[in-house]
Parts: sequence; C-alpha cells; structure tokens
Amino acid sequence: MRRTIWIFAALLSLAGCTSDTSTSTGFTNAPAPSATAIVSPLPRDATLPPAAPMAPGSGAASGAPDPTCVDGWSTPPPGSPLADVAIDVILDRLAVGGRPIVADLRLFDGPESPPSDKGYISTIRRWYVKLAIPGAPGAEGRFLVERRGFGTGLVAVAPLGTRGFRSPDWIGFQHDVSAPLRRYPDLPGAWRGVPYDFVAGGGGLTIPGLPDDVAGCLDGT
Repeated sequence: MRRTIWIFAALLSLAGCTSDTSTSTGFTNAPAPSATAIVSPLPRDATLPPAAPMAPGSGAASGAPDPTCVDGWSTPPPGSPLADVAIDVILDRLAVGGRPIVADLRLFDGPESPPSDKGYISTIRRWYVKLAIPGAPGAEGRFLVERRGFGTGLVAVAPLGTRGFRSPDWIGFQHDVSAPLRRYPDLPGAWRGVPYDFVAGGGGLTIPGLPDDVAGCLDGT
C-alpha cells in the first residue's frame, strides 16, 4: 500500500467561508495561449526541483450538515480505503511517483449537478484533496475526485494557493483523446481538451460542477 505523509493541524471547530483572496488562474473558455504542449506525462521516476511549500488545511476533522453541504463532510483515517482511493486516482492521473504529502482531505456525498432522475447517479461520492509530492512541483494542487456507479475519476483541479470553491480557480477539462497533452500555469498535471470554469460553467457547459447542495463542503479549505 502506498505510504502517504499527512500533515493535519490540531483539531479545530468547523471553519466558515474564508474571506482570503483567491489566486486567479487566468483561464477563459478556451485553452490559454501560454499552455505548453508535451508529448506524454512525466515518467514516474522523473527528477524535478523541490515542490512548493504547502500549508495544512483547516485542521477540522468533520463538518456538520447544512444547506450547502447536505450530509456534512468527514476526513477518512489516513491509510484507510476511503482515503487511499482518492489519492491513488490523483497520483495515477498525474503520472508522477513519490510519497504524497496530504494537507487536507474531505469526503462528502450529494446530488449530481444538475439533479438527475437516473438512479445510478442520484448520489455522488466526492473527495476534496490538497496534496503535494516532494520533488515534483508540477504535482502540487487541489483536486476534486468523484465516484459514480460506473467508476471513479478526477474531475477538476485548482492551484495550490487558492481557497474554497471559487471561480475561476477550479478548472475542468472537456476531454479530447486526439488533443495533445498540455500544461497550464499554476495547475497540476497535464491535460487534453478544452479547459472550462468548473464553478461557473463555460466552454459550452452552463451548469456548475458542484451543485449548491454540496458546494459549501469546501468552505474553509
């Protein structure tokens, strides 16, 4: 089992929405002109400069249900299947080896966006993860992982220095298998297809990536 370093702060009461200023990614509804095309992801044994420093999360272990986080959120124990499944998805997608430092992890359930009448996606399990990998600066960031009845995948990423669930920080990608892999300023990983604003919609999508019922589960991150 992959060994993971966790750096949670002392347990605190659940924090509310932060008023800190987010770092903008500068994305529009089309790929940024400064994106760098690459042929393939970095090999798992790539040698890179040290990762950027990373502050721990809020330190809270759980959050109570409220209208913007309908079932509340919890932090799975380090090394448990519910923690490792999300971390493994992220590391596999980034294709970078090493022991990740996890500063924050939240697990929460809620509806699809928009609400669906299809039973197999009526409730979506989601993870918020903030992590970095020492020696791999292109891997640090904030990640949203979703599990549906047909699989689990990474759906959106945000720069390490951003907070909460805010536009335009969170970026999703309309995958295009024929497009080249590209790296974008401040975002972890390399991506195919068209980036779009995961919070406000864009790139032909008119719905947010998280419904109002669970968007507040990222408050205080």
